[in-house]
Amino acid sequence: MEHDLCVVILGDYVQRTIEFLESSVAVKAKFGFGQSHDLYYRSGMGVLLTPIVVKQTLALEELQGKRMAVDGNGELYQFLALIRLRDGSPLMDSHGRVTSHLSGLFYRTTRLITDYQMELIFVFDGKPPALKSAEIARRRSIKERYDAEHAEAVQAGDLARAYSKATMTSRLSRAMVEEAKELLRLMGIPVVQAPSEGEAQASHMAATGSVWAAASKDYDCLLFGAPRLLRFLTISGKEFLPSKGVFRAITPELVDAGAMLRHYGITRQQLIDLAILIGTDFNDGIKGIGPKKALKLVHDFGSIENMPPEIRDALGSGMAEIREIFLRPQVTDDYCIEFTPPDLDNVIRFLCDERGFSRERVTAALERTYR
Repeated sequence: MEHDLCVVILGDYVQRTIEFLESSVAVKAKFGFGQSHDLYYRSGMGVLLTPIVVKQTLALEELQGKRMAVDGNGELYQFLALIRLRDGSPLMDSHGRVTSHLSGLFYRTTRLITDYQMELIFVFDGKPPALKSAEIARRRSIKERYDAEHAEAVQAGDLARAYSKATMTSRLSRAMVEEAKELLRLMGIPVVQAPSEGEAQASHMAATGSVWAAASKDYDCLLFGAPRLLRFLTISGKEFLPSKGVFRAITPELVDAGAMLRHYGITRQQLIDLAILIGTDFNDGIKGIGPKKALKLVHDFGSIENMPPEIRDALGSGMAEIREIFLRPQVTDDYCIEFTPPDLDNVIRFLCDERGFSRERVTAALERTYR
């Protein structure tokens, strides 16, 4: 099964990498990312609803001044995956610490604030549900395989292949998350710690009116009850289509959950059953059932309990627990959304003095955003 490769351009500082990809990747590589992986990257993308999702394409100007709860872990994975050198190595400081995630977070966030006056609240994952352990183990195994393939490509001098494999090896450590939180705090941007899944917390914040939308690439937000899901919150972007050997632009997409459910004549509970049939972060789904077939089954039978025995047997006995995760996730109302004045001197210390960022570029971004 071949997937499309999506490369998100985060700013001029990675433009040279994209130019390299445009000139060599399409010629040299066909990217195969396994049965459920493509590259805009997340270490797993939650449930796959793309073929049936009802969406509206937006210009960034239409998001002017909007307040959004951003899937912080998902964003950091994007930056770790895509902000890399030509051989796929992440950006590092002189002490060998990875800085790709901080580079993307700082430059893109300041642009969204400056150019579109967005109010972004970053939400970070807590302890994952116990049912997610199998998915976490699967992701770890996939990364180990791509680590080996990346090393082989580097040794062979195939930089295009090395870059493509490296994007699948990203590891987001607790230390990286804490660095990101500290940078956001210094920038005066609110951070919310979720008790469990960050997408669930962001969805809860949207459902209770604290924010306009949940911003994430994961369709899981729809299962968690987000009334609006914003995908591709990026300044400018391109995605590479291996089957065609071309790049195409991507723009922000808005999914209105209520409108989508009305369009298909289903409930949120039925959407969750549909997702369970396809496969989620908490179950494997049924081989041969994709979004369209799952939608038809939900239309025909109403719920999994009414479906043929072979389908019920294939799913096993954990359906009620999975539904509970989505319908009643672990979330909190104990958070404070407060935008504070940035600590500009300490942002410069954090990025430039301690991690080797260009003082000129960081200062220019800060002056453009805050002064």
